[in-house]
Amino acid sequence: MRTKLFVALMMIANIAMGQKLLTLEDVMSGGNNWYNLQPENKYTSWWGNVPLETTADDVRELMTGRRLVSVERINEIVGEKVAHSGHNLLMPYAKRPVVQVRGAGRRLQVDWEQGKVVWSQPIPEGAEWQDFNQTSRNLAFTRLGNLYVMTAQGEELTVSKDGSTDGSNNIVYGQSVHRDEFGITKGTFWSPDGERLAFYRMDQSMVAGYPQVDISQRIASVTMDKYPMAGETSHQVKVGIFDVKKRNVVWLDLVGAPDDYHTNLTWSPDGQTLYVFELNRDQNHMRLVAYDVATGRMQKQIYEERHDKYVEPMNGLLFLPWDDTKALMQSRRDGYNHLYLLDIETGAIDQRTYGDFEVQEVLGFNRKSKSVLYRSNAIDPRTSCLFCLDLEKPRCTLLGADEGVHYASLSEDGTMLIDRYSSPTVPRSINLISTQPTRGRRPNLIANILTAKDPWQEQGYAIPEITSGSIKAADGVTDLYYRMVKPVDFDSTKTYPTIVYVYGGPHAHNVDARWHWCLRGWEAYMASKGYLLFILDNRGSEWRGREFEQVTFRHLGEEEMKDQLEGVKYLKSLPYVDANRLGVHGWSYGGFMTTNLMCTYPDVFKVGVAGGPVVDWKYYEVMYGERYMDTPQQNPEGYERCSLLGKAKNLKGRLQIIFGYNDPTCVPQHTLSFLRACEDAGTQPDLFTYPGDGHNMFGRDQVHLHERISRYFDDYLK
Repeated sequence: MRTKLFVALMMIANIAMGQKLLTLEDVMSGGNNWYNLQPENKYTSWWGNVPLETTADDVRELMTGRRLVSVERINEIVGEKVAHSGHNLLMPYAKRPVVQVRGAGRRLQVDWEQGKVVWSQPIPEGAEWQDFNQTSRNLAFTRLGNLYVMTAQGEELTVSKDGSTDGSNNIVYGQSVHRDEFGITKGTFWSPDGERLAFYRMDQSMVAGYPQVDISQRIASVTMDKYPMAGETSHQVKVGIFDVKKRNVVWLDLVGAPDDYHTNLTWSPDGQTLYVFELNRDQNHMRLVAYDVATGRMQKQIYEERHDKYVEPMNGLLFLPWDDTKALMQSRRDGYNHLYLLDIETGAIDQRTYGDFEVQEVLGFNRKSKSVLYRSNAIDPRTSCLFCLDLEKPRCTLLGADEGVHYASLSEDGTMLIDRYSSPTVPRSINLISTQPTRGRRPNLIANILTAKDPWQEQGYAIPEITSGSIKAADGVTDLYYRMVKPVDFDSTKTYPTIVYVYGGPHAHNVDARWHWCLRGWEAYMASKGYLLFILDNRGSEWRGREFEQVTFRHLGEEEMKDQLEGVKYLKSLPYVDANRLGVHGWSYGGFMTTNLMCTYPDVFKVGVAGGPVVDWKYYEVMYGERYMDTPQQNPEGYERCSLLGKAKNLKGRLQIIFGYNDPTCVPQHTLSFLRACEDAGTQPDLFTYPGDGHNMFGRDQVHLHERISRYFDDYLK
């Protein structure tokens, strides 16, 4: 009671000082004031080598402000309202005064200087996924499980006929496969000239369905998600090539087993060869194979990689614009994700980046200097900075600031880039930078386009103190980085309820050097309510190298929890942390970690909120689950040890589980099986669900969700 009174007095003190306290409407993306508290921004793009700014009304040259074309002008030329915003005026061709828009059932290209529509193509009725090729102006699209192509002249061509049209999804064409693992985000891939289309065919007829209940109808109905669980039968994928001119399909004669993985499809510059990274189901042997697209026959195996745990190809080849026989390949073969120059003809590889850091993204090439532009965390594991690597000389140059987290887009020839970054103290900075070397010096900053002010500070909100530091992992050697958010009006002589926010799994991190150290809005809200928050990236999370990630292999959750307990040990050493009021919260893998921590260390955490948790890895999907755990048949002890079902009896504190009632990722069976185990053991978790929602909540549901989470901590942790 005393604590709640103290928090109320703190809020009154803030208001008295003229500072507003953040609300969920301010900090959640579904909130009604969220947009107003985002840092100032400019929307940019490229027109060949000309940087552009797009606004709601028009497209302008970024440096001069000269208007190229307006929404009003395009609508006037077309004779109807086809463009609603300057952001959807696509400039597809360098130096040509042409914009592309969609409207009234057509895809249009409009010449604003001539004042006329120069090309149009009907948008096919019932089209789902659409993949437009700018060069040929051919359109690939899916409809009810099948794949089609609409030519530039508007003729509809049928690529497949045996796709499932009954909603069963037994056989689907042109869709993302392997459940979006291995860098896969789509199912169609145009050749450089846009006259051939590589595509996936996925046969899921042998995969068990998971029942999802739809309660939106008068009588609830059931749909079946194709969900291959670890150790069970998986789907089978084929790769086809559709020739638009010949109007025929050639199937690749893929090597390996029927349930192998085929990813990172890459066309050769001449469009005669398709390169496929092929991975066995055990995910410990990867091959790069070249196929003749005219016959579908394997030409040769160019490269292979093995590892006793797993290999994870995430990126396709990038051919050098000045040499068709060489391509850049990314690999963790030396322990960190680095760039390798691959000779396509001989298979010889030459490592080009070195060190205990990760290449995070390749942006493209500077053709003039024969260099590659990329992002990496070479300066600090929490940063992501821009670099230019000369591929003919051993020289690497930093581009832009040596702090923060950067994202960039390149001009057509790669001689300039638009750099967008934030740092712990800079909400957003946009800069135009040259990538051309200048006599051994760093390339020049051409112009600062925008440096945004802190909108929270500008609008008079109370901002908590946010810091980042490091502690040692449970191995006593590895540095782990954390973010700490102290309560608004922090007083070091007082003690505070403390919440550990956790994710902890692969392919994600929580702490980096962007604005406010990557603070989540909910954390700022809870700090305004008098909580201290602590967020630690344990071993097993991303961008720290292969050994850091693979320490969890075959026993997910164990090493991660040990590291989180080191964080708890650090918290308990701080005089202002109330060790008797520790809470924990996380979603997805973080929900797994939250439930695991509450049940494995029942005397440490008083309250937990677990969202969309994995409870037993044998209920999770083949691709992800078997990579990190092998199959239940191969690793029965690991699956048993990492399951939370046997730990349900240990629950002491207050645990609320929240999940989307129609979650297709961590299916409801996880949560429901845990509830049954708790009921059998006599322990008492709480439950809340969002009917109709999937793995995450969006829009107003996101505000509702975080109010629910916050209330639970208010009720049981304060």
